[in-house]
Amino acid sequence: MDSTERLDGRALIYIGIALVTWSSAYAAIAYALASFTPGQVALARLTIGSLCFALLLWIRRAPLPQRRDWPQIAVLGVIGLTAYHVCLNYAETRIASGTAAILISLVPAVTATLSALWIGEHISARRMLGLGIALLGVVLVVLASGKQVKFQPMAALVLVSVIASAVFFVGQKPLFARNDVVGVTAFGFFAGTLGTVPFGLGLPHALLLAPWSHIAALIWLGIAPTFVGYLTWNAALRRASASQVSSFIYFSPPIAVFIGWVWLGEQPGWLTLIGGVITVGGVALANARRKTPVAPASTAPANTHHARS
Repeated sequence: MDSTERLDGRALIYIGIALVTWSSAYAAIAYALASFTPGQVALARLTIGSLCFALLLWIRRAPLPQRRDWPQIAVLGVIGLTAYHVCLNYAETRIASGTAAILISLVPAVTATLSALWIGEHISARRMLGLGIALLGVVLVVLASGKQVKFQPMAALVLVSVIASAVFFVGQKPLFARNDVVGVTAFGFFAGTLGTVPFGLGLPHALLLAPWSHIAALIWLGIAPTFVGYLTWNAALRRASASQVSSFIYFSPPIAVFIGWVWLGEQPGWLTLIGGVITVGGVALANARRKTPVAPASTAPANTHHARS
């Protein structure tokens, strides 16, 4: 991990915004699927997000990524946006939401492993232990919430989404060092949106027949979880390691339960609360920095590097 990268306060704010907006997407997707196919939901969501990014590029006059990075960003956009959203949307029409929540929670572990293999991020044993503890907490939250968990063939599509998401997060990381975050994110969205076109055929006709409430759900999906969520998430990725940032995905199910508690009055039980505490503890352990003793000034070498997990 580069010495200039750290999980500072600004990165945590970005992560918090992304997680809250992403957690609100599940209900909006389920609501929109009453009038649209999974492919149409993905196309509409990414199209609205792309329009927002195009407007932001124009307002900020943000530079486009370097031309040599265009092919990689385009491929990452198709993998991390097209494949992720299309597979997840189709899977959620056939499998229980609890099953999807547990499988999606594999993203941090897969991202950490891929980060070590692909871009050489150091993953300590303590971080892997923390990720495992947090995953246990997520499983308790999902099971205690009463959501059905049943594994079946369609669940394999969620695993495709998990791998696609990890590739997307890790593959973008080196690009942020030499390109503007907004430019990279926008370019990836343009490619990902084009990739969803074959899956969203018939969207204009469906829009004419859908009630305004379902169209409003698509607009929310495109602006909040997509435009705001991905922009703030990538801003956090630029400031800290991919494995650190992705570990906070474990907070998504507990946040969703909390939203249901406040908004719908769905009071969580003790097992849910215990699972939430375990999740928080696991993420804290995964992101704790090891303290190193400071050598005396007279004996410290000129180029001392402080270890950081």
